[in-house]
Amino acid sequence: MKIKYIDGPLLKKMMIQAANSLENNKSTVDALNVFPVPDGDTGTNMALTMNSAAKEIKNIKDESVESVSEAAANGSLMGARGNSGVILSQLFRGFSKACKGKNKLNTVDLANALKSASDTAYKAVMKPIEGTILTVAREIGEKAIEISKKEEDLESFLWQIIEYAEKVLDKTPDLLKVLKQAGVVDAGGKGLIYIYKGFYGALTGKEMEISETAPLNTVEFHSDVELGEITFGYCTEFIIKGSRIDIEDFKKKIGTYGDCMLVVGDESLAKVHIHTNNPGSVLEHGLKLGELISIKIDNMRQQHRNQIFEEEKPQETQPLKAYGMIAVTMGEGLTNIFKDLNVDEIITGGQTMNPSTEEIKKSIDAISAKNIFIFPNNSNIILAANQAKQLSDKHVIVIPTKSVPQGIAAILSFNGETDPETNEKTMSDALKNVKTGQVTFSVRDTQFNDIDIKKDDILGIYDGNIKAVGTGVAEVSMSLLKEMITDEDEILTIFYGEEQSESSAQALADTIGKKYKDIDIEVYYGGQPLYHYIFSVE
Repeated sequence: MKIKYIDGPLLKKMMIQAANSLENNKSTVDALNVFPVPDGDTGTNMALTMNSAAKEIKNIKDESVESVSEAAANGSLMGARGNSGVILSQLFRGFSKACKGKNKLNTVDLANALKSASDTAYKAVMKPIEGTILTVAREIGEKAIEISKKEEDLESFLWQIIEYAEKVLDKTPDLLKVLKQAGVVDAGGKGLIYIYKGFYGALTGKEMEISETAPLNTVEFHSDVELGEITFGYCTEFIIKGSRIDIEDFKKKIGTYGDCMLVVGDESLAKVHIHTNNPGSVLEHGLKLGELISIKIDNMRQQHRNQIFEEEKPQETQPLKAYGMIAVTMGEGLTNIFKDLNVDEIITGGQTMNPSTEEIKKSIDAISAKNIFIFPNNSNIILAANQAKQLSDKHVIVIPTKSVPQGIAAILSFNGETDPETNEKTMSDALKNVKTGQVTFSVRDTQFNDIDIKKDDILGIYDGNIKAVGTGVAEVSMSLLKEMITDEDEILTIFYGEEQSESSAQALADTIGKKYKDIDIEVYYGGQPLYHYIFSVE
């Protein structure tokens, strides 16, 4: 029997089963990391993002196609982790755009939604790279349009999409050199296919539960609060359907009515959330922009807890200072170093544990400052930081730091007496003057740049490439530094990880000092997991 339409309840099942499919297979996706280092977290990030979407979907009462797709977009947006998670959230944002006003989807509708998903994701990435999840999504969208012209059966349609996606995935190493060198296909593309397989399972009635070996990872944002802590008592939510909605202007108009404000969407559809004592006034502003639907007002004082997206509001007596800072790092020592540098909010995260958009935005909201700088300190967190920036009505500047040494160098160049623009330029320029090296270990046998690597080998990484391989930490560290240090360099800073002792770090520093007599060496406890040493060369 042919399946010609997907209605809201079926789409809800498909989304939830997609999350289960990805959760059960996240370790397979993680294992496709280009480098054989213990931080292959694409699958984990995508699963956490997808779980956030599923959680939002489970809470909706209106099970229309439009509401389900919108919940997926908003849930994935707030739960997005890492570059793969942010791109996935943009795919759902584009999918949702194509589902507006739809009560059911046929093959043509679904094809258009998949094409819209790809188009939206490409626009969200400043420099799209082929051979990634973007390529898989784009080719799926284009193929879907082609298939939908002849195929009315959704089961056949979706299976053809999956088969084609597998072929596209197999070609990703031909498009991206680093994939071919590592002997893997793109991890994000693989994760996307597991999502589509989840869709297909739900469509054909094959239930998929979370396996016991793959526990569901969720981040809970609800918490019980005392009555006295609630300043604004009504959790107010609604959707505006209009034609010329100015999101930023609307945020400014309702921002004075409360806290925990969140407005996401575009010029035709915007979802609004705010904690306020005057829900009527907020609704009146919304009515000026269009029709209001899905209105929900909860008395939080009566319920004794925030319903969603609880944010801690800075105390009203806290003065608004000129600058605030947020840094992402892992390890007790590195955390203390950033605290000593007067960073206001430190988010625990980095390799293997990328913070979500929601977590970053929560830190933004916790700072009472006119200007807030974010230091992601990891290339896989920059997109989520920028997404959190877009969701905030505060003046937020993301300094694109890709490592802890870059973050420290940027903060040390900060001048509290000058303007934000000058500081942004100065701190961004500082990133060019620091080199980062990392010493870690291999999690699998592989070959990279014609170098044979065995599981548990020690790896030295510099400038995004494996520069040294061996069996000893000190040996690989010296080989790595030989690639990094030049006659022009003056300072080497060593941050030793949780697996290294102070004595071993100092012994390494002494050996380095004997070879590089003209360079100043500083040793600090970083306490970072997975990485024996992080080197900063300036």
